[in-house]
Amino acid sequence: MQRLSLRLRLILIFSLLALFTWCSASVVAWMMTRHKINEVFDTQQMLFAKRLATANLGVLLANQDVRSLPKTKKILRHGKRGEQEDDALAFAIFSREGRMLLNDGENGEDFLFDSEHEGFIDGQRRGDDDSWRLLWLTTPDGRYRIVVGQEWDYRHEMALGMVTGQLIPWLVTLPILMLLIALMVGRELRPLKSVAAGLRQRAPDDATLLDNQQVPTEVRPLVDALNALFARISAMLVRERRFTSDAAHELRSPLAALRVQTEVVQLAGDDEQMREHAVQNLTIGIDRATRLVDQLLTLSRLDSLSDLGELEQVDWQQLVPRVLAEQDRYAHAAGVTLHYEQQGVPAPLPGQPLLLSLLVRNLVDNAVRYTPAGSTVRVTLSPQQLQVEDNGPGVTVEHLARLGERFYRPPGQEQTGSGLGLSIVQRIASLHGLRVNFANRPEGGFSATVIF
Repeated sequence: MQRLSLRLRLILIFSLLALFTWCSASVVAWMMTRHKINEVFDTQQMLFAKRLATANLGVLLANQDVRSLPKTKKILRHGKRGEQEDDALAFAIFSREGRMLLNDGENGEDFLFDSEHEGFIDGQRRGDDDSWRLLWLTTPDGRYRIVVGQEWDYRHEMALGMVTGQLIPWLVTLPILMLLIALMVGRELRPLKSVAAGLRQRAPDDATLLDNQQVPTEVRPLVDALNALFARISAMLVRERRFTSDAAHELRSPLAALRVQTEVVQLAGDDEQMREHAVQNLTIGIDRATRLVDQLLTLSRLDSLSDLGELEQVDWQQLVPRVLAEQDRYAHAAGVTLHYEQQGVPAPLPGQPLLLSLLVRNLVDNAVRYTPAGSTVRVTLSPQQLQVEDNGPGVTVEHLARLGERFYRPPGQEQTGSGLGLSIVQRIASLHGLRVNFANRPEGGFSATVIF
């Protein structure tokens, strides 16, 4: 079964709530009105009974022939007696022995004598199953018993009539209320339709933010989340385009060199020396292309990270010596000596050991590559920083500020490279909340400092 739309569900919910509220109000109004009517009529019965009890009943009842008052219909014609109910009030007066002396000439003549109760009770008339509200009162001289009664159905009908008269107009206007609810819900959901229409027409690479000023406050977090998603998607597309452009640009030269060396191998013929030289250059070109692709993929993966996810406590005392042990073979092949010095114990850093190992490896590899043979690369670990120093030529002041830019290499470099190593270092440092400073040493050489 297809799920109902939000608009229809809201209309149904509000309509049911309005109907439930009307029913609840009807029940409460019925109970309160019935209670108030009972109070009014009980008071009326009491006042009427007291008026009879304080009247001069001895004179009134002296004539033993008087038993019933004339009926209302006989006293006045219908047009002049107004709107009256026979069950409004009825009364009868009994002697202490139970003999009826006087009644109202209508319902009171059928009251049954009760010598025990005093005050309000529920009872019935002779030959009638309807329940009556009866008030029994004894006159001050004790000679007579007075009963004033009213039928319960009369009170209930009056209460129901009063409640119905008040609530029927609300029931009649309930369809109008439901129609207004439907119109208002549709009006309030119109901004959502506008947002949906804009999303349907949006181009895949459109990073324009959605307008959240017209949408309801409750929906604004959803629109803000969509805007944040669009921003992340836009950043991802920019990274992918930059990666594609960088890869196409940077791989063009190594691949062209590989093709040239392959052609040299083919043209060498019987020239063994030329063939070996071409194969050697081909191997160097393959290594360079492999390193470039590896760095491009690493940097692309780092750019896609917004946070580090699960973190571990990284122990620098173990991480740095382990990386230096891995790099010692390459340094020895380049004629460079690695010297490690620890001047204190840094505090454990929450991070990813693999990425921090890559950071240290890139710094050491960069120092080894640009340091002349026979030199020393010094790695110093202190509680505040990690410093990597070399005896290379350094860089000029104008080029020092650009270090870390992607594919940027200061001019005049003899070593091959892609200009991505220091970019990777800065990205890893940024993910871990660290700072990296590059500077020329006063005594000559270059230093890279990672500040914890």
